[in-house]
Amino acid sequence: MSPGIVVRKCAGIEEFQQCVSLQREIWGEEDIEVEPATLFVVATKSGGQVLGAFDGERLVGYTLALVGFAGGTVYLHSHMTGVHGDYRDRGVGRRLKLFQREEALGRGIRLIVWTFDPLETRNAHFNLNRLGAIARKYLPNLYGRTTSPLHLGLPTDRLWVEWQLDSARVAGAVSDLLTEPQSASFAARIELPAELDQWKHTDTAEVARVQARIRQEFSTWFARGYAAMGVRKSPEGAAYLLAPWSDF
Repeated sequence: MSPGIVVRKCAGIEEFQQCVSLQREIWGEEDIEVEPATLFVVATKSGGQVLGAFDGERLVGYTLALVGFAGGTVYLHSHMTGVHGDYRDRGVGRRLKLFQREEALGRGIRLIVWTFDPLETRNAHFNLNRLGAIARKYLPNLYGRTTSPLHLGLPTDRLWVEWQLDSARVAGAVSDLLTEPQSASFAARIELPAELDQWKHTDTAEVARVQARIRQEFSTWFARGYAAMGVRKSPEGAAYLLAPWSDF
């Protein structure tokens, strides 16, 4: 954890504009479609969240969440979380998520969802292992093909993450009591090769083949009632660990 970092709600158009500026600094305008300050205003006025991590007066991280409603349940869709490069690996992102959880629970909201690229195992570790979220829905090409270099010209496949805020699993994770997942405890695995990160820079065709394979595997297991509960790394690469959701 970074000492001196304060996480709180952002307030007012000036701080929302700081979020937009930080968004540009983290990803670059050519890499993503920049969300305007007006969306941050709408989020706060309609029951969503705009949360900031501040080092003194400097905004170094933020989270933007919108309100969702499905099946009679009100939830938050955590659309975007970003941390300045100088502050990564210092616990800022986790502090933002923990504050997000506390603020939502304080309003009686028990579910936060978001999406992430299943090819990004660093994000998978944070979401599933460190926060205790699960994934049981695979969304092929959710945002369409884009010109962003981040997407390599590939379909924007995403895993849909569910963070059940008051579950025993999440309570254990946020208290650092959720143990590292062991492969033997899970009924199914979806493997990613160790060369994947290298291929993202040198061989997009190989990345595309991996994406097509795991799309099929996730879709098959999710249709059988399984959920991705964790990710485990090894010298051979990384593996998503799945089990029947009814077991948890």
